[in-house]
Amino acid sequence: MTTMVVVSFSVAAVMALAGCLRSAWVRAWRRRLSPGAPELPDASFVLARVVFFALAGVLVFSGFRLVSVDDAAAWSDGELASAVEQAAYALDGTSREGDIYGDDGDFDTEYASMIEDKVVQKGGGDAPEGGVNAAPTGTNGAADARYTVTASGAEASYCLHVTRTHSKKDDWVSPGISGGDGVTVPMFRFAVTSSRGAC
Repeated sequence: MTTMVVVSFSVAAVMALAGCLRSAWVRAWRRRLSPGAPELPDASFVLARVVFFALAGVLVFSGFRLVSVDDAAAWSDGELASAVEQAAYALDGTSREGDIYGDDGDFDTEYASMIEDKVVQKGGGDAPEGGVNAAPTGTNGAADARYTVTASGAEASYCLHVTRTHSKKDDWVSPGISGGDGVTVPMFRFAVTSSRGAC
């Protein structure tokens, strides 16, 4: 994308420069190359200038559009820092249902998705709507896990520490099929903190 931006502005500069050439210089150059060629009328130079400046304007506009597209597709370090801080604050103290069979095998994927979604949500209007990655460390467990958060375009990384505690008082019992008690659905509370740098 950066290459396209540079090419757009460079060609626009060449077009603008061509539009600024004096007609006397062009006529002298033509006489040297082809002495017998007929003289160009002044109207030709006016038309050429209009075309060159119009092309330069279009290329400058395209260049700025490419810059805005490139900016919208990449995270800045500031955007990521703010989004991670707000995501950690928003996730801290939240509750989620646990598996009724106590199966925590997929916790890493669940936590990573929870973090990525919240960071994107807290990114704000100028931040991209994706490109965030929460990579788990190798020593994670369902009750204590760490994730290194990065984003496309940003050089910074952040560590989110997630701890999960069983909140027995918040457990609830689903109604049974025959009207009696069903299964107990465990509830877990999360504590989330963030720090700069990879975990």
